[in-house]
Amino acid sequence: MSDERRFYEVPTAGVRRSAPAALRNREPIAEVLAKWLPEQGTVLEIASGTGEHAVYFAGCFPQLDWQPSDLHPDALSSIAGWRAETSLPNLREPLALDAGSDSWPIDRADAVLSINMVHISPWASALGLIAGAARLLSAGDPLILYGPWLKDDIVTVDSNIAFDADLKRRDPEWGLRRVEDFAEAAKVSFDLIETRQMPANNLMLLLRRNSD
Repeated sequence: MSDERRFYEVPTAGVRRSAPAALRNREPIAEVLAKWLPEQGTVLEIASGTGEHAVYFAGCFPQLDWQPSDLHPDALSSIAGWRAETSLPNLREPLALDAGSDSWPIDRADAVLSINMVHISPWASALGLIAGAARLLSAGDPLILYGPWLKDDIVTVDSNIAFDADLKRRDPEWGLRRVEDFAEAAKVSFDLIETRQMPANNLMLLLRRNSD
């Protein structure tokens, strides 16, 4: 994934970075996560970015071990900085993890969460996310995604059309993905259970690991 994907972030104190969108969307995301996450276990967050979501969600769900991860060194530094700032006991050190790789530095999780990744990475990374989550999760465990998506039965607003064009200008391999395409790619290992409309024309997807 290109370093260009950090276009939505701004520096803050020290190594920490901040994403204004993360501060806006964390509360509605947490409301849905409260319904979709397991009661206990480990949540692997893919492409944690600044680390602000990881800190907030670890605070919201103290019964869960929160495992942030990212590919980029500056993101890993930012996550570590926020973690040191908050000292939450259930927030683990960030892992260097490339979603598109066939080898992840973790072999088990009870839920996998990916926020705002699949539209700012190549489609191969989305496929890698599916494959990696399938390796880690047991039958019934959730794979949860959030972000701007295209869906056949939901009218695409002009702002998302413009955002899609801007993403493709930045990198031709980026762009908003169709829910139907993702579900089709995942169906060998996952069933799409629910698609929930969120503020600012975003969607949350709940998939659960099937028994193959």
